[in-house]
Amino acid sequence: MAGENNKVKTTNDLELKDRLVAINRVTKVTKGGRAFSFAAIVVVGNEDGIVGWGLGKAGEVTAAIAKGVEAAKKNLVKVPVLKGTIPHEQIARFGGAEVFLKPASHGTGVKAGGAMRAVLESVGITDVLAKSKGSSNPHNLVKATIEALSELRDAYTVAQNRGVSMEKVFKG
Repeated sequence: MAGENNKVKTTNDLELKDRLVAINRVTKVTKGGRAFSFAAIVVVGNEDGIVGWGLGKAGEVTAAIAKGVEAAKKNLVKVPVLKGTIPHEQIARFGGAEVFLKPASHGTGVKAGGAMRAVLESVGITDVLAKSKGSSNPHNLVKATIEALSELRDAYTVAQNRGVSMEKVFKG
């Protein structure tokens, strides 16, 4: 996977903000009646290029959210954000969800739906055009969006990987 090299190692020096994407009430039928529990999908980010997601499950909503935040802090990825937008177009799939991200000019805003919007705002992107195709399952949308963001590369990284100058990247 292309995004594995941009994992963030430490979380203690980051100021992460969490956003709740979805809460799912799950019912288990036992002989004593129905047992309710909650699953919460949470996205955390420092609004400066770092984002992660987590799933928390517990008997109470607040405990599920807290577990989700802790899980999200364990899988953070670094994303190149250039002047509030992304460097290039990107498509990614996860399960039945497919996302398409396109850079936008300053002042456009975040044109994206619920689960994608939470991820894009958490990473610090202010101008982007986004489209989700296929499944609208928030769990898969969050994973597909983070996969798309982790596959983004800025011009400096491309030049470094190719071993050429920045000017040659834009000419070739």
